[in-house]
Amino acid sequence: MLLKEESEVLDEMEEQDHYRDVVTEENSKSSSQESDFTCQQCGKCFSTKGNLKLHMDIHTGEKPYSCHQCGKCFTKKGTLKGHMSIHTREKPYACSQCGNRFTQQGSFNRHMRVHTGEKPYTCDLCGKSFTTNLNLRYHVNSHTGETPFTCDQCGRSFRHKVTLKKHVKVHSRESSFMCHQCGMSFSDSKNLKNHVITHTGEKPYMCLQCGKTSTNNTNLAVHMRIHTGEKPFTCPHCGKSFRFVGNFQTHMRVHTGEKPFTCLECDESFTYQRDLKRHLLTHSEEH
Repeated sequence: MLLKEESEVLDEMEEQDHYRDVVTEENSKSSSQESDFTCQQCGKCFSTKGNLKLHMDIHTGEKPYSCHQCGKCFTKKGTLKGHMSIHTREKPYACSQCGNRFTQQGSFNRHMRVHTGEKPYTCDLCGKSFTTNLNLRYHVNSHTGETPFTCDQCGRSFRHKVTLKKHVKVHSRESSFMCHQCGMSFSDSKNLKNHVITHTGEKPYMCLQCGKTSTNNTNLAVHMRIHTGEKPFTCPHCGKSFRFVGNFQTHMRVHTGEKPFTCLECDESFTYQRDLKRHLLTHSEEH
């Protein structure tokens, strides 16, 4: 399980590297009138042949850097170096607040934002903020409709590389775990078991303090904060802490001024959904 989690982190790093290349080139294009190196498959332009070659790995799937211990391959040398820590199990970066340890400083920095609530990456289109640049890129795709990751077996496209990797397993023997109620396939028995619960309504995880039951261990852990008093989400502006990420995000609107709930009849926006519902009553009275 540990190796799987570390591998998923490295996959995210690799995908983030690809996005970073694109962002760098988009910025360089805005400051330069000519870009001499153009991708023949998608039309993106690059200022150097080296950056074009790195970009082509997205289309070709080429991964020239191979781990000599397990054979796993990577598109970038830096990602391979990070991967090697899986074998050494070295985790030099420790969180002083919760004790979690990390192999990569980048993973450690991202983790710390869970405690600080920092979201340094902001969408220029709607103002929404995110803890990682990768999540921002995912979000921007929801505005543009871009689905850059395509399955070479069926042609279906996805916004996220992780979603594509899960989808590809549908075509392979890895999807040997199938739900008999709806036909969905899964790569392992754990994911199938979690899915089946959505049909049965089973809640096998019980709180020993109050008896409340949950569908999975993650939801139970969140519930336990009610008993422990843990409030891991702290506002960087006023210091107020929250048990649940949803409450923390709602509070942050007080400082950011974000108003995500918009009336479709008059375009007035509101900070909270309850205020929008109250406002909609004024339109119903008009009719």
